[in-house]
Amino acid sequence: MSKHTLPDMLDDAALMSFEHQLHFQEFIGEHSWNVDLQEGRFEFSGERPLVCDRFHLLGSAAPGPGSWMWGWANPSGFRSDLTALSAAVRDFGREHDVPELAAAEVPFDALPGAPREVPLVVGQLTDAAKLLTGRWFSYNGEVGGGTRVAFIIEHPELRLPEPEPTRVMRVIQQGLMDLRLTDHKRALYTYGRLRGLSPRFTDEERGTLLLSVPGLEARVTFDHLGRVGNINASLSKPDA
Repeated sequence: MSKHTLPDMLDDAALMSFEHQLHFQEFIGEHSWNVDLQEGRFEFSGERPLVCDRFHLLGSAAPGPGSWMWGWANPSGFRSDLTALSAAVRDFGREHDVPELAAAEVPFDALPGAPREVPLVVGQLTDAAKLLTGRWFSYNGEVGGGTRVAFIIEHPELRLPEPEPTRVMRVIQQGLMDLRLTDHKRALYTYGRLRGLSPRFTDEERGTLLLSVPGLEARVTFDHLGRVGNINASLSKPDA
């Protein structure tokens, strides 16, 4: 069995998570949010009101202690159905020896890159949970003192559309610029697999990756360090 590491998982999740968050931001627009953990109700109000009666408390990151606490370990003792997903992530971490997922509380400096900014910490552990559970829509919000709480949210209207050529290229190009990827090759291949882009390497050295979907053919080349060297993309009408 291959060794699971959090940096690898973050590369695997990065672009797929990025596209889901782009879609969610465009879907919900300007908004405010409210959650009732006793009633099990998560509500967005604003341009596009939405009530998510199914959501999951992942955990919280606090700047004071400089640590993340998983939802299953929160001493407030929230309902088990709200923390079951975080417990499933814990179980994976224990089974596969990924300490950042298995421990109840994780110091910021134990995470890849030792991030100090709370949003970066939240983003890392949320992305890992997304990859492991296949639930890709998330939300996090500040609850006072710089502490942020992270949730996985579900709703029938929250669906990623079928891959569209210009959006796929935007995700790849913007993601490569904005995201903190450790392994470009791994990140792009996994995104292609998860997004249905038929990824395949053309040589034994895995120096060129092909991605395709109706309307798009992309050839990505990598340098000797595995970084993207060039992207050649051909766009056309899907029915052409």
